[in-house]
Amino acid sequence: MYQWTCASPDETIAFAETLSSLLRAGDVLTLEGDLGAGKTTFTKGIANGLGIKEVVSSPTFTIIKEYEGNLPLYHMDVYRISGEEDLGFDEYLEGEGITVVEWATNIDDLLPEDYLEIALHHVDSVTRRLTLTPHGMRFEQLCKELIDYECSSH
Repeated sequence: MYQWTCASPDETIAFAETLSSLLRAGDVLTLEGDLGAGKTTFTKGIANGLGIKEVVSSPTFTIIKEYEGNLPLYHMDVYRISGEEDLGFDEYLEGEGITVVEWATNIDDLLPEDYLEIALHHVDSVTRRLTLTPHGMRFEQLCKELIDYECSSH
C-alpha cells in the first residue's frame, strides 16, 4: 500500500497525469471513495495524460464512457450494478485501452488478477489522501516508480 496527499484538485490531476505516463494498454485501475472524493477528477488527470481532449465527466447514468487519446480510455461507474448483470465489462477489462472503474467492489468477481486499486479519501474540503494498493507485480513495480512523486511539488 502506498499513500500520497494532494492539497488541491489540480494536484490530484497532476498526480493522475504522472501515473498515466506509466500505464499501458490493458491496464485496469479501480477507484473507491465517498461521493465527492475526487474519483472523476482523478480520471480527468488520467485522460489529460493520455492526450484526451474531450471533457471527462462521470458516467454515472451511462455506466461506460469511451474516450480516444494516445490509448483509449474506458471510464466506468458501476455504482448501480449488482455484479450479476452481464454488460460486457470483460470486453473493456481485457481491451486495448486503459480501464478506470469507479465503485469496482460491485464487480469484484469480474476484475482481472492484476490491477491497481486507488482509494481517495477526504482530508479536508480540498485535500485528498490517495492510497494505491497494487494487485500483481506489474502494479507493485509501477507504484515503486511513483514513490518519489510529491503532490505538493507540482
